[in-house]
Amino acid sequence: MGASSSSLLDESKISYIRGRTEAELKNFSPHYRRQSCVAFFCHLKDEVEQHRAGQAQLLKQKEPLQASEVLYTDNVLYFDDNRKWRERFVVVRADYSLELHDNQESYTKGTPARHKLLPTGGTVLTLEEKYTAFVDKAFPDPNGSKEEPSVPVVAVPAPFPVYLSLPYRRDSYFCFQQEEKRACFVSILNDCIRHQNQDYLKSMECEVQAFLKAIHFYRQEKGHYESWDMLVGTDCQVLANLVMEELLPSLQTELLPKLKGKKPERKRVWFVTVEATYELVHEQLREGLESLKNECREATKQQEALIRSDMDQIINSQTFLETKLQALVSEPAVKYCSESVAPYLTSILEELMGPISAGFQAMRLLLEDELTRICKDFPQGGVTDELQSALQQLGRDRMEDCYQHVNVLKEQLQELHNRFKFSNSTRVVHGTQSQMQQLMENAVHTFELLLQSALKDKPDKQASVTEKAKLRVLKQFDYDSSTIRKKIFQEALVDITLPAIKRNLAPACKTELQNFEQFVFADYTNFVQVENVYENILLNLLNNEVNKVVKEAASLKKNNLFADSTDLQCVSQSSLADSRTPPLSAPSSPPRRPASVTLSLQAEQKITSRSGGSVSEDTPQIHDASVIPTVTITVSSPESVEPASPLHVSETTQPDVPPTSPIPEVSETDVSSTKPETTSTAEDSSASQPETPSMTAKDEVTEGSSVSTDRAVYLNSTAEETLVSPVIASETLHLEADEESEGASPPKSEVEEECVHVVQPDVNTEVLPDVCVEDNAVDNKACEGAPSSDEDRNETQDGPALDASPPLDSVPEGPAGVAVVLTSEPGNQSGAESTDSPEETADSVQAIRDLIMEVIEVEDTVRPCTENKP
Repeated sequence: MGASSSSLLDESKISYIRGRTEAELKNFSPHYRRQSCVAFFCHLKDEVEQHRAGQAQLLKQKEPLQASEVLYTDNVLYFDDNRKWRERFVVVRADYSLELHDNQESYTKGTPARHKLLPTGGTVLTLEEKYTAFVDKAFPDPNGSKEEPSVPVVAVPAPFPVYLSLPYRRDSYFCFQQEEKRACFVSILNDCIRHQNQDYLKSMECEVQAFLKAIHFYRQEKGHYESWDMLVGTDCQVLANLVMEELLPSLQTELLPKLKGKKPERKRVWFVTVEATYELVHEQLREGLESLKNECREATKQQEALIRSDMDQIINSQTFLETKLQALVSEPAVKYCSESVAPYLTSILEELMGPISAGFQAMRLLLEDELTRICKDFPQGGVTDELQSALQQLGRDRMEDCYQHVNVLKEQLQELHNRFKFSNSTRVVHGTQSQMQQLMENAVHTFELLLQSALKDKPDKQASVTEKAKLRVLKQFDYDSSTIRKKIFQEALVDITLPAIKRNLAPACKTELQNFEQFVFADYTNFVQVENVYENILLNLLNNEVNKVVKEAASLKKNNLFADSTDLQCVSQSSLADSRTPPLSAPSSPPRRPASVTLSLQAEQKITSRSGGSVSEDTPQIHDASVIPTVTITVSSPESVEPASPLHVSETTQPDVPPTSPIPEVSETDVSSTKPETTSTAEDSSASQPETPSMTAKDEVTEGSSVSTDRAVYLNSTAEETLVSPVIASETLHLEADEESEGASPPKSEVEEECVHVVQPDVNTEVLPDVCVEDNAVDNKACEGAPSSDEDRNETQDGPALDASPPLDSVPEGPAGVAVVLTSEPGNQSGAESTDSPEETADSVQAIRDLIMEVIEVEDTVRPCTENKP
């Protein structure tokens, strides 16, 4: 290369560099061979067990762009190899590489670029003073403090320069006449650095995962446990950084004393020498690493048959080894973690949450402003090319302002260096900013999909459809923002504290690990590595502590984090003309029909066996045994009970319990999608009955039940907006005792997409106490606010039904659930008067009480409430 002509490298130095590079690759190869087999086994194991990586999110993700697609073009002033400023046509591709063409015409003709920059590990600066200080810090000149301040590296011809500093490579300089153009270029340049740093290493391919583990253990072998700030770029670039880290001290000792001349000239020669060294190392490693990877590919192919045939035995061997290692690791690890790590997790999390949450909040405001602007600028005309172009540019130019909130972490996390020796704050910042960029792109893509889908059905109502799409996207954005931030917090806390645990335990445990190899069957030693199992134990231990801290932070509303719902399977693609999103179904599949549940059927069986009522079921059964119901029982006092009161059960579970008795036929009727009124009856005779408080209560319960089909619970955490918190299996059971058991036969209610069961529990001699059992994911206010006695009667007559769901016109759109409603009316279903004796009525009450206690015991066993935990 031309840069090496003026470097200090002669033949002896070149031979020395090649020898050191070959030695490093040779020492690294055994680690890579071992981890290659382990990674391949883990890949096949996940394939067999059908593991699905990642957590469900609401917003749709756009397919990645082709690497050749263009993200940015502009004419800029560039300082070329001849040390002269030339106007170049800059093109940024979707692989986040920069191409420098002579002009736009040559680019249009397809002429290859004059230069191609990969800004891996780069730093962008826009002030000459900061760049000069940055360069002086990178130049290890022992005489630098004794000389005059450094002169500018280059004289810029325009008022708005951009300095791109690259590790071990030549820096690049750009210049602009307008500040707006510079801001746009800096934004895209920072995007290129983040993606070049992380995209390759985030891949889940076997070779990438094997390489990361190998680098990890290779550095630990040399005593480096901390997070490494040069773990950026491709595998060859990372390995070259590692070799350069080993080479530079010896080069400084030998070559720096030979530098002559003034400081600018010495700096120039030194950086040219470093660049020439890096090119030699990188070229040699590229060939050697490719040969090593081909060797490992062949080895793993030969072992695939053994892995697939002995999968269970290999897993059992790994489990047995883990059990043995637990006895060695658990006690010292738990002790150190509880004394030196866990007490600091909360304070570290507070440091992380402030800047990161501020960045995400700024991004949400930006998204809302941009979507509002689009709604005003494109009120009619469909999804035109102009609208698509506006969506592509949505927020791109202003995202840099949101990123600035997160950049504060670079300074705040420096204080962790003394206790945990953590110095890689750039990784946390870049990882967070990449997640922010992806979230914004997902929101824009989802907005476009919703518009396209809705405008096919209502092409003449673009204004209302666009506004509705904006609101839905914002709600889904809120949930995904919470999910992503919790993941960022968890990964950052582990990245900061795990090296300290491993460093502390290494003197006592590392030397003992070799003794545990005897517990692995000889044929499986390639797939079960003691060091991997050992670190997994430490990681699981730390994850337990980290998850506690993050969950505690999520319980505080000030942090704007939602409760966990890992079983949620949400869809964001649905018709905007519908007020609800089909639950647990693909975007193109129809919504589920409501089905009966075990709890309601058991209640019907126990009640009707004594009261003489009959219940039938004609809806299909859907297996869903994984959902634990949340039960709320509200019973008013005898003094406040009206002649008839509803028995309302709203549930989302659908176990496979066959129906045992018939139920009145349920027909469909139209219900208002914005504010449902009282339901119409199926028999004309019911129209002549006078309206009673019990009928009013029934109507109001039916109104609430039409709302309860929404699966997402939306919490008003701020005064300005409503955030969505999807909740799985939130179910309420309202039971109210009747004073009188006589009356006319109940009318048949007709509610769209709901099943109404009519049951008569003759309860007139005993009153059940109020009981509230809530799931952790449900707001406790739903139980605490349930009125009883006179308040219960007043709200039944005058107010809305006692339901946790808000009125339908105020319900935000999100993942919806299904509901099954049981209503109780005075009298027998057959129209005959009840003849139950007091003893039979008491038995009915006891049956209900026994049933509820069974549900409470099951829930406390499977997933106990907070107040029931010891």
